[in-house]
Amino acid sequence: MPPVWERPAGGFAYAATGQHVGKPENGGRRHRFGESEEKQSMKEKETNIEAQEQKKEKEQQKAYEQYVKAVTPTHSLWRQMLHAFITGGIICCIGQCILNYAGSLGLDKQSAGSWCSLILVLLSVVLTGFGIFPKIAKWGGAGALVPITGFANSVAAPAIEYKAEGQVFGIGCKIFTIAGPVILYGIFSSWVLGVAYWVGKTLGIIYTA
Repeated sequence: MPPVWERPAGGFAYAATGQHVGKPENGGRRHRFGESEEKQSMKEKETNIEAQEQKKEKEQQKAYEQYVKAVTPTHSLWRQMLHAFITGGIICCIGQCILNYAGSLGLDKQSAGSWCSLILVLLSVVLTGFGIFPKIAKWGGAGALVPITGFANSVAAPAIEYKAEGQVFGIGCKIFTIAGPVILYGIFSSWVLGVAYWVGKTLGIIYTA
């Protein structure tokens, strides 16, 4: 029996011996359409994942900002000023008491001032060694750090902290970590002012009695 071309409902087919092999007319289009749907669904999934990640990052950032805001201590300027005034006033009163006592012992003003500075520095170092002065400085702020007691603390604190590293690389190297810039620029500033004073005096701009 010769082959017979037939047209089934799904498209053209080759008929031979009663067997039909059909090929749908829109098979290729359906396949391509299925691939495009799959790609589109993949893109949508990726977009959703990215959106979820961005949302998660924003939530984490917001939570971190709230945490920082919660743990960051809030300071009142007027309260800090009051604490500094009280602390600095107490230190100055102690210094004045030392001056008055030294004067009552017959010391002149310059000697009494030297003894006052030495005693205040000694007290600051001792209190730093016992861990008391850092608490005072934390409460009093600039009131405890601006006087000579703060300078003594800035020298003693690094020496105590780094003493475990040895006399040379510990105390020797770290003792002026905080006070070093103060000493350096203090000496440099005094030198500049001294030169300016000498120049002014030489040119007759500055007169001395």
